[in-house]
Amino acid sequence: MLKRTFDILLALGLAALLSPVLISLTVLIKYRLGSPVFFIQPRPGRDGKIFNLVKFRTMTDARNAKGELLDDAERLTPFGSFLRRSSLDELPELWNVCVGEMSFVGPRPLLVEYLPLYTAEQARRHDVRPGITGWAQINGRNALSWEEKFELDLWYIDNRSFILDLKILWRTLRKITDQSDISAKGSATMERFRGS
Repeated sequence: MLKRTFDILLALGLAALLSPVLISLTVLIKYRLGSPVFFIQPRPGRDGKIFNLVKFRTMTDARNAKGELLDDAERLTPFGSFLRRSSLDELPELWNVCVGEMSFVGPRPLLVEYLPLYTAEQARRHDVRPGITGWAQINGRNALSWEEKFELDLWYIDNRSFILDLKILWRTLRKITDQSDISAKGSATMERFRGS
């Protein structure tokens, strides 16, 4: 109950404090990347329940001659890269926190298509609400292998506490400042999970 109350108060406070930033980014993204401004994608949440994750758009819709979307690295603009490095693209997730689909701290919500690929142990990451940040994010983020990420997610689930959440939030602020571990080596984002 303490965690949920904290999530709501912090999300509402940040939304109010950062409203000028949110409005400015909405206008800039519309101007530089076009519509839609938001990237909305189904993700599994607590107990595997599907919800729509909301982020700021960071890529164009550039396609090849066959009409197929180009690779992430080719669609990620310098402006989009800045949004990711600074984690500003994550700000709309405050909405997901407010409505109870996410928490500030927890395992990151991954793609729906990964659900059948998890082992029973890995699937325990859905025992809690997914987070904007988490134990894996402050201990390597996308520089980690999938197995390392899952181990860190499960460690968090087994050891979670309000004090640990505060520690993770503090270290997240430092990570954002450092802008480290944004992408996996040799990839614009993170290579896809194909099962353990």
